Amino acid sequence: MAEADLTTHPIAGYVASGEHVSIPVISQIEGNLWMGGFLPDARLPDDFAYVVSLYPWGQYELGPDTVRHEVEMYDSHEVPVELIDHAADLVNGWRALGKTLVHCQAGLNRSGVVTAWALIKSGMGAQEAIDLLRAKRDPLVLCNPRFEAFLLAK
Repeated sequence: MAEADLTTHPIAGYVASGEHVSIPVISQIEGNLWMGGFLPDARLPDDFAYVVSLYPWGQYELGPDTVRHEVEMYDSHEVPVELIDHAADLVNGWRALGKTLVHCQAGLNRSGVVTAWALIKSGMGAQEAIDLLRAKRDPLVLCNPRFEAFLLAK
């Protein structure tokens, strides 16, 4: 497995709106909370205690003590509220205990909605959570308008 610096190695491509994105594979949001995408054949640093993967079609190699929970979730027009809620609860419980990564394929929408929902459930306002993710990760976080609307409606 590759030993890439996941905080500087870029994920690059185009989002549905046609905009080009080039962002680090993973980004620290706050404290133990990290968010990102997936880099094939990469090993996640051993200091990550927990991983919530919303992209089970590709898996990071993990350290011997890292716990992974996989959720099959799609970046689509449907908003899987029960999956989002369950994953956000895991994230909030785990980030209180150690370094936690929420990841999907590119680290924009699926990981964005779960990470934002976790922040909202821990007391942050919806717009504040969205703004934080966009500031810490990329302005195109939550470019899926249905996911953003779900968060703002709560």
